[in-house]
Parts: sequence; C-alpha cells; structure tokens
Amino acid sequence: MLEYIMEQMNHVVNIDSPTGYHFEVQNYVMDELKEMGYEPYSLRKGGVIVNLGGEGNPTMLLSHMDTLGCFVHYIKADGRLAISNLTLNPNNIETEQVRVITREGNVYEGTIQLVNASVHVNDDINQARKFDNLEVVLDEDVTSVEDVTALGIQAGDVIAVEPRFTVTSKGYIKSRYLDDKASVAILLGYAKYLKEDQHSLKRNIWLNFTVHEEIGYGAATGIPDCIEDVLSVDMGCVGEHLACTEKMVSICAKDSAGAYHREMVNELIAAAKKAKVDYAVDVYPHYSSDAQVAVKSGYDVRHGLIGPGVYASHGYERSHKEGIANTFELIKSFCNRD
Repeated sequence: MLEYIMEQMNHVVNIDSPTGYHFEVQNYVMDELKEMGYEPYSLRKGGVIVNLGGEGNPTMLLSHMDTLGCFVHYIKADGRLAISNLTLNPNNIETEQVRVITREGNVYEGTIQLVNASVHVNDDINQARKFDNLEVVLDEDVTSVEDVTALGIQAGDVIAVEPRFTVTSKGYIKSRYLDDKASVAILLGYAKYLKEDQHSLKRNIWLNFTVHEEIGYGAATGIPDCIEDVLSVDMGCVGEHLACTEKMVSICAKDSAGAYHREMVNELIAAAKKAKVDYAVDVYPHYSSDAQVAVKSGYDVRHGLIGPGVYASHGYERSHKEGIANTFELIKSFCNRD
C-alpha cells in the first residue's frame, strides 16, 4: 500500500490547490474514491466527505487538500505582478517557479523574484524579504499593464508555486505542500486498503478532505451529527525541543489552540504501542488543526491530531517513507479499537 500512497502523494502534490482554488484536486479525490467503489459527496463550500463503513463509534478522519499560495494583487507599470499573500513565507519563496492561473483557466509561467533582483545592480540586495519587495516576473514578453492585461491576467488570479516533489534514494520525501497532501495520500491509501481487503472495523469510519484549513475554517461545517471522534491527520512537527523525526508518526498532545482530548490522546498512544510503530508525543508551539476548528465550531466531539513528521513546514518540506508508513499503521490500529 505504501507504493500506492507514494504515487498518490506525487499526484496530488502536483495538483495546484492554494486555498480558494480547490476544484481540480477536489474532483480528483472524488473520482479516486468513486473508482474504489465508495459514494463520496462534496460540500457547497468545497471539500469531500465519504463513509468507509464499519460498526461502532462513528469517527471522522480529517486531512486538508488546500495549500499555501498567493494571488495577483495588481499589475505593476512595468508588467510585473504585485503579490497578495495567502500564508506563504517571504523568507523561503524567492526564486521559486510559479504558475499564474487566470479566471478563464489559462496558465502562465513565471518566477518570484526580489524587486531589482540582480546582485550586480541592487545596492540593497541584503534587505529583509517581504511581499512588498517581492514580485512575479512573468515568462512572457510584457513590459506594461496593457501587455499583461492582454493576456487575460487580472487582480485576484491565482499564483501557484511549483512544489518540486522528489524522493531520494534513502527514502526522504522533499516537496512543498507535504502539509497536507501527504496525509491526503495516506487517507486515500487507507480507503483503498479497506475496500480491497474487506477488513472489518470496530468503528464507523468517515473521511473528510477539507479545503479551507490554511485560513482557519476547514472543518467548521459539514461534520455529520453522528460523529463522536474527529482525528486530524495533518503534518507532524519536527524541530527544536520536539521528539519527532521525519521517520516517525507524531501524536500531538497540545498546540497553540489548546490541548487535545486527553482520553483520545491516550487511546492514540495505546494504538501506536499495539501496532509497534515509531512514534513521538509532542507539543506544537505554533499550530492549529481542523480538529481544533471542529470543536471551536460547536461540535460535541472528542478530538485528536496525528501526522507524519515533516521538517521545514510551510517551506520546502521534508518527510520520509517510514514516517508515512508509521502514520498509516497508526490509523489502522486506532480505527480498529473498540
């Protein structure tokens, strides 16, 4: 199943889906689930929900299909594009290749550069990077507002950053948007695993692929009334003062939005031990999840958060095949607990 998960990860990572531009990836996930024999449905605001079957405690697994990105703020007099940010970090976005997607669906290539980017020309080349001094340089023969407008580009068009997905010979996965396309692939793999082998489940399992997580309301609506537990499968943090590595599955006890349900965290730890997976329990200092959003939105559910260890979050991220496999095995173990 790991091979299928990796194939899906490569595919979904390369489907542009900055928050607000989710239709292509949503349709892809819907089609994959239908091909497996499930009956998924979508929400008006976007997102895909599907019931995988099983008896017992109704449990929903959440992952988000939306990613970081940005939009065209306005067209500059010289034909460059000013950037309206959507949670990207200006410190790690310079020189990245981008695709500008117009309202009509046309796609134009370009690069995010510092204004006056040539080292041999700019007297202030070491200035702090911020979106006020970054711009998109289109790979088109344009030198004016009129030139760019003639291409059909306008304010509000999507700017999608190239993910640069690669897997090294040692099993490390490097790409933008492993947060949270890695988990989307894992949940697709779990759905396929259940359908192919006809495993019995001690929980009634639902999947929810959300599309507004990066701006704070992915799981604010759409959770069926029957659901008792929600488990976000999102990226696990790797960094200073944390135990998790890229090869592990992370179980989050608390993030900046608050503590996760203590009993559910205990059950996740017990499931990890039973499955003999390599795991860590950590506290994330700058983080929230769809599970937190669900509770804050008024759903009477227990909530938890797990995910494969991911380093350099919201940048050019790194995980490992072993972390993906450990997350998959923890999901299997937890979802089959009474």
